[in-house]
Amino acid sequence: MAETKPTATVKPVTSVQAKKSSNAISLIAPVVCLIIGYIIWRFGLGNPSNFDHGTAGGFWPDREGPHTALSKMYLGGIIVPILIGTFLTMITFVIERFLTVSKATGTASNADFIRKVQYHLANKNVDAALAECDKQKGSVGNVMKAGLHRYKDMISNAELSTEQKVMAIQKEVEEATSLELPMLEKNLVFLSTIASIATLLGLLGTVLGMIRAFSNLGADSGGSGAAAQLSVGISEALYNTALGIGTSACAIVFYNIFTTKIDGITYGIDESGFTLTQSFASLYK
Repeated sequence: MAETKPTATVKPVTSVQAKKSSNAISLIAPVVCLIIGYIIWRFGLGNPSNFDHGTAGGFWPDREGPHTALSKMYLGGIIVPILIGTFLTMITFVIERFLTVSKATGTASNADFIRKVQYHLANKNVDAALAECDKQKGSVGNVMKAGLHRYKDMISNAELSTEQKVMAIQKEVEEATSLELPMLEKNLVFLSTIASIATLLGLLGTVLGMIRAFSNLGADSGGSGAAAQLSVGISEALYNTALGIGTSACAIVFYNIFTTKIDGITYGIDESGFTLTQSFASLYK
């Protein structure tokens, strides 16, 4: 009796390759920005030449008699360098997200690109559609290219039914999409976090400044000099609030801008997947 060998099950190989990306910036940038924030506060705003007099050296030297509005910010307290570092962190991730989202948007309008691909597919010219993907680039172009490769393979496949071929194309698009979306949304959490905590840090610095101002008032003997000292202390403390609110407002604006752009790219990706499946189902029944 002849020996029967088991038939090997051939699994479809995806053309989508996982992207290797380092997120070291999310670990390094906040620390570096906080250090730079302290340097700006300590040696820039707190430069002895910006004040009438004060102590020399130390982590947080005393200064009195500021000459400019920026030097008054130094007197806002130790929360000021943290707020400066937070603002610099926000700027860093805004630049990083801008470069990433701009690259993911592609070289031309995604709507025009999808229309060109639809035209080529309607004429059964898959190679021309792939050439359009190479020109477009970006997330929509990458997803469309991955789907078109599977689309081309399914045209010559005689083993699967039309429904199975459409499902294979759809699966390829979903796998490509799952690799593109995390790259778009990465590090947005830093902008949303900064938008939430910057105002709170500013209020914390203001409260600490008010405590210090009222403590100095209580230690004084009273009189008009004490009232003037209190008003100066309150104005210095409010620099924290201004810096915190300004940082938070900028973070909210840029977060909304990026999420809107990402929503547009996501819509283009969904439309590209729909285009491929519908085109194949109608042309290759």
